[in-house]
Amino acid sequence: MKIEFWSDIVCPYCGLMDHRLHLALDRFEHGDQVQVIHRSFQLHPDLPREGVSQVQLIEMAGAPATTVDRVLRPIERAAEAEGLTPYRAVDRTLGPTDLAHELLAYAADQGRGNEIWTAMFRAHFGQARKLWTAAEVLDFAGEVGLDRAGAAEALRSRRYRTRVAADQREAERFGARGAPFLVFDGRFAVPGAIGTDDLLGVISKAWAEGHPTLRPLPVVTDAEGVCAPDGCAVPDRTI
Repeated sequence: MKIEFWSDIVCPYCGLMDHRLHLALDRFEHGDQVQVIHRSFQLHPDLPREGVSQVQLIEMAGAPATTVDRVLRPIERAAEAEGLTPYRAVDRTLGPTDLAHELLAYAADQGRGNEIWTAMFRAHFGQARKLWTAAEVLDFAGEVGLDRAGAAEALRSRRYRTRVAADQREAERFGARGAPFLVFDGRFAVPGAIGTDDLLGVISKAWAEGHPTLRPLPVVTDAEGVCAPDGCAVPDRTI
């Protein structure tokens, strides 16, 4: 089974859903047969390269100041309750994530995509790490054991830019208007964050629809007879 997970590393619900997806798959009996594919969905591509604080972004968006206590602090409390701590949804800087996503695409080609996505979420939300400039992204790449020279060439050439943009267009064709956005085996989507139990239920439903269990059919009438490897039979005798 395949789960496609569109997200942005500055999205606090996305980092929380990455954690919940790990928890749900650990509990799912067929978890080792589920392929998770991370895809890019940039939320704030026009932010300045030096970044802005979360409070500044709220002001720039014209959202009420109560967004901090009404939306972001509850995310932090939920993360802590689920063992994801520290988790800084408020006290952090946000910036354009194009280079970060291009590094993630490079990591996927090295067979380390899911691992590096999770590491980047933890770096940003756990350490309030800035990952907006090439230097910041390459420092992170070296810390997680990616080949720094290969990563630098990927960012310099911008050869993953097209893939990152294509990811976003595909999500939008599916109807995504934000992140997180998850698609389960191409059958149905979950737009937004849900709890671990609900996520496990969706995974189980997608698995059941893709792997139907064959059951004996109900008998609707008596038969005159039947042939089997050991002979043919009628109700009274065997021929």
